[in-house]
Amino acid sequence: MTQTVHIGMVAGEASGDILGSDLIQAIKRRYTDIQFQFEGVGGPLMCAAGFTSHINMERLSVMGLVEPLKRLPELLRVRRNLINHFLAQPPDLFLGIDSPDFNLAIEYKLKSRHIKTAHYVSPSVWAWRQKRIHRIANSVDLMLTLFPFETAIYQQHGVAVEFVGHPLADQFAMEPDTTAAREALGYTENDRVLALLPGSRGGEVKLLAPLFLEVAAACHGIDERLQFVLPAANAQRRQQIQQLLPNYQQLPLKLIDGNSHMAMAAADVVLMASGTTTLEALLLKKPMVVAYKMAPMSYAIISRLVKSEFISLPNLLAGEALVPELLQHDARVDTISPLVMERFDNRDLRTDLTRVYSGIHQQLKQNASVCAATALMDLINR
Repeated sequence: MTQTVHIGMVAGEASGDILGSDLIQAIKRRYTDIQFQFEGVGGPLMCAAGFTSHINMERLSVMGLVEPLKRLPELLRVRRNLINHFLAQPPDLFLGIDSPDFNLAIEYKLKSRHIKTAHYVSPSVWAWRQKRIHRIANSVDLMLTLFPFETAIYQQHGVAVEFVGHPLADQFAMEPDTTAAREALGYTENDRVLALLPGSRGGEVKLLAPLFLEVAAACHGIDERLQFVLPAANAQRRQQIQQLLPNYQQLPLKLIDGNSHMAMAAADVVLMASGTTTLEALLLKKPMVVAYKMAPMSYAIISRLVKSEFISLPNLLAGEALVPELLQHDARVDTISPLVMERFDNRDLRTDLTRVYSGIHQQLKQNASVCAATALMDLINR
C-alpha cells in the first residue's frame, strides 16, 4: 500500500511561493514511494507543483506595520479559518513559509493540539522584536534557516534548528552569463546598463519607482551612454510604472515583464529595493545600491525596533557594509546618484565585491530544498 502524507503549508508572498514550489518538487523527487497531499495557501508556482490553495495568496501580501491594520479583520478571519480547517483535518505536518506574523499564530494553535509544526525562513529575531524567540519556541518543532548566522539564537534558546542554505544559491551559476542576458535584451558588450528594481509590492513601487527614475535621469545627465532596464514584477506593477514614464521619455529605458534575473544579469550596476532581490544581485555578482522607503508611520515604528546594523542581505551575510543602504529621508537623488556612478567607474571596488560575493555564494550553496525536504520528513517520521 502506498503511504499518504498530508502536509499543510501557508506562503504569504512571492518569495515564499518560490521556496514552497522548490520544496514540494524536492519532496516528490526524493520520496517517490509516498503519495503526498499539499494544501493551504500558496501562489501560482506552488499550485503548478501540485499544491491546493484555498485562497488567493495575494490576500496575505501586505507590507509595513500600519498597512495590515487596514485589512486586519480579513486577515484574522482567513487565519481563523485555516486553523479550524487544519484542526478538523490534521496534517502530518504544518509548515509556515516566512510571513511569521501570520504563520506563527497558526503554528502555535496546531502545535498545542499535538500537530507537528515547522517554519521555513527564520523571522528576523536577531534584528528586532527579539522576545519573539519565546513565542517561536512554543510554536514550532523545527526552524529551517536560509542563512548560517541565524542558527545561534535558536540554539541558545533550545529550539531545534537546521541551516539548509538558500535555494537561489543552488540555482545561480557561480559565474553569471552577462553576455547571454545582454543579447536577450538587445544590449551589446560595451553598453553601460543600470537595472532599476523598485520592488514587487504596490506600496514599494509607489514610493520607490519615482525616486529610481529620477536617479536614472540624474545619472543619464552625467553619462549619456547609460541605458536602463526596469523589470515589472507583474501586470499591476507594469501599469503603475507606465503611468510614470511619460515624464521620462528622454531616458533610454526598457520596461520588461518579469525577468528580473535577466535584467540584473545584463546590468553593470543595480539600484534596488531591499529584499530577497539583493541576494539575487549578490549571486549574480553585481555591484548594487540599496534604497528603501516606507509609509512614515511604519518607518517611525520599525526604526525604533530594529537592532541590526544592516538591512540588506549582502551586508548581513558579510557582517560589513559591502553595499550602500539609503533609507527613508536619506534615499534621495543627490545621495544615490553618486554611489551608482561610483559603481560603474571603480574597477577595484567591483573586483573586491566579486571575490566576497563568490565566497558567500559558495557558503549558501547547500542543495537547500533537498536539505529542507529531508529535515521535514525526518520530523514527520519521529
